[in-house]
Amino acid sequence: MSQNILNTGKLVHNMALQQIQAIPEELFDIQPPQFNNTIRWHVGHVISSLNYFLSLAVPFNFEIPESYGGLFGTGTRPSEWTTTPPTKEELVKYFSGQLESLAGISPSALEQSLKAPIDLGKMHFETAGELVNFALIHEAMHIGNISSMLKVIQHNQA
Repeated sequence: MSQNILNTGKLVHNMALQQIQAIPEELFDIQPPQFNNTIRWHVGHVISSLNYFLSLAVPFNFEIPESYGGLFGTGTRPSEWTTTPPTKEELVKYFSGQLESLAGISPSALEQSLKAPIDLGKMHFETAGELVNFALIHEAMHIGNISSMLKVIQHNQA
């Protein structure tokens, strides 16, 4: 089962990478009124969240800039940014790097218990696999948001 989680994670992350690469950067900072954030924020949030969850679950030594937490953490929004966010090229570079790092995770690592159980709201995680699986589902949810935002943006520009 652990190998299936990793295979699905790599597949979803690669599909997301291709989707992100296909979006023109000039659309990354458009925030339709129906949404709380932008495409750039969602991409950065996926990168920083995946790093955070994987670092709690398995040996995962992929470095991202420290500034990403302040830009893309839960509860942040582009309207409150006081620094220049990363370019699409930089985000794609980190997204691609994470895909390579996902490939290095051992399926047996997902069978391990976490150092301490983790509670996120009503969710409770005791094993690395549970947390990694959640991280991948979380990523897919945000990729869905990006797809929806892109459709609204393109509709509004037509």
